[in-house]
Amino acid sequence: MPEYPRLSFTLPDGSEVHTEVHTLLNAGYAGRSQDDVAAHVAELAELGVPAPSTTPALYPVAPYLASQTDEVPVQHARTSGEAEWALVITGPSPEDVLLTAACDHTDRALEVHGVAWSKNAGPDVLARQAWRLVDVEDRLDDLVLRAWAGDTEIQHGTLAELLTPAYWLDVLRTRGWYEPGVVLISGTIPMHHGVDQFSASWKVELSDPKTGNSIDLAYRVRPLPEPIG
Repeated sequence: MPEYPRLSFTLPDGSEVHTEVHTLLNAGYAGRSQDDVAAHVAELAELGVPAPSTTPALYPVAPYLASQTDEVPVQHARTSGEAEWALVITGPSPEDVLLTAACDHTDRALEVHGVAWSKNAGPDVLARQAWRLVDVEDRLDDLVLRAWAGDTEIQHGTLAELLTPAYWLDVLRTRGWYEPGVVLISGTIPMHHGVDQFSASWKVELSDPKTGNSIDLAYRVRPLPEPIG
């Protein structure tokens, strides 16, 4: 049997849930306004990033890239994260679907050659805490996503800007992918203009204004040694 990454999440009541990730999916171009997505695709095309064949997009990536880590090793200086939420399916019932914070660390130099390639070149870092989706689904649009590159805030928005968890759960069911061990990363919100996204550390926070509770993750970026040969 293959060995899959095992993730552990602490819930608000202090209990822990564990799952082995066999399928990891990264959504892209997943803004709720597809007019805004089309404008974003055009902006990226000017930077040399190839346009997707359809939007929203969904990229399967290697499951070993699902991680809960404090450090991400990188091969060069042009990599960066993205503030996202993640769905983690841990069992058959709606109560078994978890919502947490995530950061899709992406190789921006490779992105111009293929978005799917760039997403397979870095990990999807997930937080160690989670909420049951059913406990927050009545106020999902009010939940806030923020990200910092170093000490500088680089993203700040709400889940209302992104396609909903319900949308993606329907996609999973339609394709026969709704099962324990599946993790779906949401796609991201816009970055602030003029902010340098290339940093030695990243932090992402998912917060609930109604309760004041939050889930966060943070990691440092470690450059690997120069190759020999």
